[in-house]
Amino acid sequence: MTYPQLATVKSYLACLHAGDTEGLIACFDSEGQVHSPFLGTMRAREFFQKLAQASAASVITPIDLMVSAEPAADTVRVAAYFRYDWTLADGRIVHFTCVDVFRFAAGSARIQEMHIVYDTHPLREQVGDKYAPDAP
Repeated sequence: MTYPQLATVKSYLACLHAGDTEGLIACFDSEGQVHSPFLGTMRAREFFQKLAQASAASVITPIDLMVSAEPAADTVRVAAYFRYDWTLADGRIVHFTCVDVFRFAAGSARIQEMHIVYDTHPLREQVGDKYAPDAP
C-alpha cells in the first residue's frame, strides 16, 4: 500500500530544514492547525510565521517515518521522528529530538493537524520562551 501522505511529510521536513515558511504552510490544508508545546494550538500559517521570526536556521535530520498501523476509517496518521538542530534568531543553537504527528483526512495529502511532541523542560531552561513578543 502506498501513502501519498509520506511524500507530504518528507516535503514538510525538507521545507523545515530549508526555512521555507511558505512551503511549510502549503503542506497544510487551509484550516490546518499545529499543536505546539510552546505556543498551544494555532493555525499553521500563524505558527510557521512565528517560527520564522524566532529562527535563524534549522538542520533537520530525519530518523524515522511511521504510518498508522490501525488508522481510523476517515484518518491517516504519519509520525516523523527527527533531530532538530535549531539556530535561534539570537544565534544560540539548541539540539533536541522530537516527533511530529500529522493527521490527514482519508484521501487527502494535505495536513489537517500536527502535534509536536518533545520534552520542553530542557529547552525552556536553555532558551526561555523564544516566541514571546518581548523575548530577549
